[in-house]
Amino acid sequence: MKTNRQHPLEKVLESRIAIIDGAMGTTIRTYGMTEADIRGERFKDSTKDLLNNGDLFSLTQPKMIGDIHRRFLEAGADIIETNTFGATSITQSEFFVDDPRERGGRKDPEFYQKIVDNPFLSSLAWEINETSAKQCREWADRVGSATGRQRFVAGAIGPLTVSLSNSPDADDAGFRVVTFDQVRTAYKQQVRALIAGGVDLLLVETIFDSLNAKAALVAIREVFDEDGLAAQGRELPIMISAAVGRGGETMISAQTTEAFWNAVAHVKPLSVGLNCSLGPDLMYPFLSELSEKANVAISCYPNAGLPNPLSQTGFDLGPEDMARYLGDFARAGLINIAGGCCGNTPEHIAAIAKALDGLPPRKIGTATTEDSHASRSEVVA
Repeated sequence: MKTNRQHPLEKVLESRIAIIDGAMGTTIRTYGMTEADIRGERFKDSTKDLLNNGDLFSLTQPKMIGDIHRRFLEAGADIIETNTFGATSITQSEFFVDDPRERGGRKDPEFYQKIVDNPFLSSLAWEINETSAKQCREWADRVGSATGRQRFVAGAIGPLTVSLSNSPDADDAGFRVVTFDQVRTAYKQQVRALIAGGVDLLLVETIFDSLNAKAALVAIREVFDEDGLAAQGRELPIMISAAVGRGGETMISAQTTEAFWNAVAHVKPLSVGLNCSLGPDLMYPFLSELSEKANVAISCYPNAGLPNPLSQTGFDLGPEDMARYLGDFARAGLINIAGGCCGNTPEHIAAIAKALDGLPPRKIGTATTEDSHASRSEVVA
């Protein structure tokens, strides 16, 4: 039977603002890794460049990935994310399968059916997810035991490199490169592998296309039901976080923050929030709106300002800047979970954790809209 036991993180959120970690990709770049480093012996004969495939480092440079997790935990993170942002067969295909467009073809559902059926890509995606989850689990438990404070592992589920909402063909508005079922299948495999690796939470993040997120959420629901987790009362909490543009809309499906919340509220997530996309100053009004509408915990982990190739991290804001902005968010009563996305190193997270220490969390369940229902025209089915 399903139980209604409170998850340990829920207890944390009742008493204080929880800290989530920073940017894996930004921090990896500080280690000076090369193409040879990511390939290692295993992928030395790959025909495509792999250096931008950061998830692969979990297999070829596990000591570095473990060191990054350790640093974020020691900086004060309560929640660390698995290094699995692109760990689906669909996204991994970008690095291991030739692009048919280079030979006059196109990516379409027939192409992506071969991708989701590809044994190598399926096995690789599973291995990255399970391995990364185990790496996170080891360090979360190790630091948690040493400090006497429980730490949590969030299985990171990224947005994919394809969109279900938009056509890439200006002459065929109805064309989609991939189907909902193909995306759902890829996400189901990722979810199962993350659970096998021992994650505490599932984090559907950096959502630029709400329909992609819907496929991920359906995948999670089906895994819970098919694998008996629902009947056993062992469903994992779900965190949901969207990326929005300067107008406050998800960048491809173009939903406002209120419409986005209403599109996912039925999942009853542990938290909903915003990440990536904007610096904290630009994100503030949209976070404020979401905080007013949603009746669950609110998360916020913005980029460290706007991209700046001349800065050390590639973004404008330093640790003190991020600490100041997120401290303002906390004093305004907007957040329950805080951290940083692109450009945020362990030093940024340490400054944020220090700035938020002792500040009260937003009161959960304080949404102002009646039942948080948007108009039917705004909600993606």
